[in-house]
Amino acid sequence: MHVEIRHPLLQHKLSLLRDKGTKQKEFRELSSEITMLLTYEAFKDMPLSKKSLETPLTETEGYEIKDDIIIVPILRAGVGMLEGILNLLPNARVGFVGIYRDPDTKQPVEYYEKLPVNPVNPLVVIIDPMLATGGSIIATIALLRKKGFDRIKIISIISAPEGIEAVEKAYADIEIFTGHIDSYLDDHKYIVPGLGDAGDRLFGTK
Repeated sequence: MHVEIRHPLLQHKLSLLRDKGTKQKEFRELSSEITMLLTYEAFKDMPLSKKSLETPLTETEGYEIKDDIIIVPILRAGVGMLEGILNLLPNARVGFVGIYRDPDTKQPVEYYEKLPVNPVNPLVVIIDPMLATGGSIIATIALLRKKGFDRIKIISIISAPEGIEAVEKAYADIEIFTGHIDSYLDDHKYIVPGLGDAGDRLFGTK
């Protein structure tokens, strides 16, 4: 299942993010702000546990998230979304998966993995600014499933329809939350209209 989030604030910020004139500092800030808006929507159905607490006036009943939240950015561009999601979920644990797309075969290649151990009923959130072919995210899901993680969500800033279709075909039970579904992938597997190379724009590389 996928959800395209059409909130006006998100669409405004996404337009600024796409602009080739947006500088590195602003690109990072916008990525973080957009991630916060996407996270808000992605967690609307998060189960809560009741708890007793005391206000300055009286005792009352409140709520808390008891399950472990594990954020998994796909290196390297996913790191640019990490601050935004941790602003809303500061107690979340963080794992890292390093995957790159081979320039010749266009297939994902895993080179790094570090995940939290002994979580309690974990919900894993994979973050990556761009869901293009879906190869990296599918490979990450496969890795997580081998490690015993069953509850998984995906948050991407923009997505290609081909990538969404590929992920849903491989893992129909996983929810995808994205700020926009773009038109298509070009011959080089870049999202069109896209926003360029998110990693390069985040970190000033080329």
